[in-house]
Parts: sequence; C-alpha cells; structure tokens
Amino acid sequence: MFEVKNSNKLDSQVYRDSLIIREDVFVKEQGVPIEIEGEEGPKYYCGYVDGNFVTCARVKIEDGGVWHIQRVATLKDSRGKGYSSSLLRSIEEDARKAKVPYLTLGAQDTAQAFYKKLGYEVVGEGFLDAEMPHHRMDKKLV
Repeated sequence: MFEVKNSNKLDSQVYRDSLIIREDVFVKEQGVPIEIEGEEGPKYYCGYVDGNFVTCARVKIEDGGVWHIQRVATLKDSRGKGYSSSLLRSIEEDARKAKVPYLTLGAQDTAQAFYKKLGYEVVGEGFLDAEMPHHRMDKKLV
C-alpha cells in the first residue's frame, strides 16, 4: 500500500527518509555535489510502500503563496510504478486546500514529459542546475 507523509520538521522521520532518497538519487546516481543539497523547506513529503520509503519531494513557499516543488526523487528500483505521480498529486491536493494559486518547479529536461502528463507547462528559457539542463514548469490550480 502506498502512503504519503509530510512534515515541516528537520528532526522528523519524513525528513530523514527524504535525505536518504535524495543522496541516493542526486548525489550517488547523478553526481550532484552534496554541498549544493542545502535545505530550503519548509515542508517535506515522502511516499512509502508498505512502510518503506520510495519517493520524496520538498516544498518551499514563495512570495504570493506559490509552492515551489523541489528535489523530486524516486529510488531506482521503485521507478515506473506511479509513486512520484501519486506524491505530486498529494502535494497538489494540499496546495488546493491551502488555496495556492499555482505550483512551480525546475524540471530536469529529461523529466519534462513526466511533468507534462501531470498538467505542468514549460515556462521561459532553460537554465542549468547542478550543471544539468532544466526548465521552469508551472501548474495553475485556480
């Protein structure tokens, strides 16, 4: 069974589990320097299957109440099973309850098709993050 938990506490299990996923995916798999994996919370989401963490994201609240989704990652063995999609739908549900006008994220160009399927649209010019091509993508909620 898939379950999403969230927390805004740096001493929570959700946060600790998210760090393990992020280090595995971004640092070990993609070669992102650990020094740029700084914290920008304030809200952390983690998806669990039968109690085991498999996917994560963090949300930073920006000016105007916009939620900026960051560090979406899924463990390699758990990809292609819809867990990140479910996690993002959970974040969207929370954002709608909070009357957030839109969600934004910086998507790796290789992940654009994934986000487009969830209703996100490319906005503006590309940029580099951790030396990888990205584009801003937004999803209007209201």
